[in-house]
Amino acid sequence: MEGEKKKRGSRTRWPWVVLALVVVFVAMAMSSKTSPKIALLGAIQRACQCARGTPKYSGMVEDCCCDYETVDHLNREVLYPSLQELVKTPFFRYFKVKLWCDCPFWPDDGMCRLRDCSVCECPESEFPEPFKNPIRLSMNDLICQEGKPQAAVDRTLDSKAFRGWTEIDNPWTNDDETDNDEMTYVNLQLNPERYTGFSGPSARRIWDAVYSENCPKYPSQELCQEEKILYKLISGLHSSISIHIAAEYLLDEDTNLWGQNLTLMYDRVLKHPDRVRNLYFIYLFVLRAVTKAADYLEQAEYDTGNSNEDLKTQSLIKQLLYTPKLQAACPIPFDEAKLWKGQSEPELKQKIQQQFRNISALMDCIGCEKCRLWGKLQVLGLGTALKILFSVNGQENLAQTLQLQRNEVIALMNLLNRLSESVQFVHEMGPTAERIMEGHLSTHTKLISSWKKFWSYAGMGDSSVFL
Repeated sequence: MEGEKKKRGSRTRWPWVVLALVVVFVAMAMSSKTSPKIALLGAIQRACQCARGTPKYSGMVEDCCCDYETVDHLNREVLYPSLQELVKTPFFRYFKVKLWCDCPFWPDDGMCRLRDCSVCECPESEFPEPFKNPIRLSMNDLICQEGKPQAAVDRTLDSKAFRGWTEIDNPWTNDDETDNDEMTYVNLQLNPERYTGFSGPSARRIWDAVYSENCPKYPSQELCQEEKILYKLISGLHSSISIHIAAEYLLDEDTNLWGQNLTLMYDRVLKHPDRVRNLYFIYLFVLRAVTKAADYLEQAEYDTGNSNEDLKTQSLIKQLLYTPKLQAACPIPFDEAKLWKGQSEPELKQKIQQQFRNISALMDCIGCEKCRLWGKLQVLGLGTALKILFSVNGQENLAQTLQLQRNEVIALMNLLNRLSESVQFVHEMGPTAERIMEGHLSTHTKLISSWKKFWSYAGMGDSSVFL
């Protein structure tokens, strides 16, 4: 009798269990179906603005001289608007790049399935005439300052250094900038950095090589400050690139629908606080290089043959470099004088310089033309920042007077704009994206918990084997 009662009880429970499981499955399906739409289509822009409360990132940016709140305010109110206008000017719109290169490390097997992988090059008649006749100076033409400590960082620059654009190879980067026969001009406004479909093992191999071969494992107690900074620069650049891919993503290839993929941005950047912190770090690092070279950049000739546009470019440069708000709130974003203090620092500087050159060379291994374009531009921009902050030629007992190529300045300012856009995107969209994504994760967790309870109620024993 007792056994018969148990059987009848079990039979009466089963319909309710089945019904409950159907409800759970439907709820999970609806959740998984609506979640991507919310993330991908950017519906958060239409959501109500909730109180943010205490910012997730506050206090000083690590290894910098400015706090997160000040960076967000200055970027939103001052730097972002100025940079957006600056990079659209004819001078900063055209970038000279070597697109057809053999990978020095492995055979290129990159596959890119989208039309957006290709780069639209400029016909020779389009880009400015003054760009076609570079001035080349030999090392003997440069004035050197003697009497400085072997590895000391000079926080000042010759305010009367500009003597025309030159084409001297950057010791921090791999490309031969004097080989104009293999270089082509690209209109950056027609070739935006965004999702291209370049993915898979070939794409992952690039970043794996950058980190494993050139950046020491971090964090590690064995690393010195300079090695940590190299890692943080690369990590911050990686974060910025990921944000731009997520911010302009192909949501539907059939209808050519583009929008924000907040799921991707959350997975690659937002759920990793160190990656966000490194983004802010590289932004302040590059900003410091620009402000340190302010006198040089102010005097530079932004000649494109269009006098009205050239005057506008000069005005925007001065507006950016000498804005009172920036000078008052964050006069020295990063203090490079704290580095290269030990006796072995000359050897360490050469080692890190070679590591960054290797990173630069890896850009030739990118199997997607547009990805290669923006990889080369941003690595050259970062190499220019390193050149401004940490010497030029690496020769002992010499600190070379600053000389920049036109292409280096174009890359530097476009990189600063890219980083500014990323900081702006994280500040504006990050908190809501995190609430949405973490809310969906919480919903799935509750549904799984309910599933386990139903299995237990049905007398099926340990439900963990099914999950």
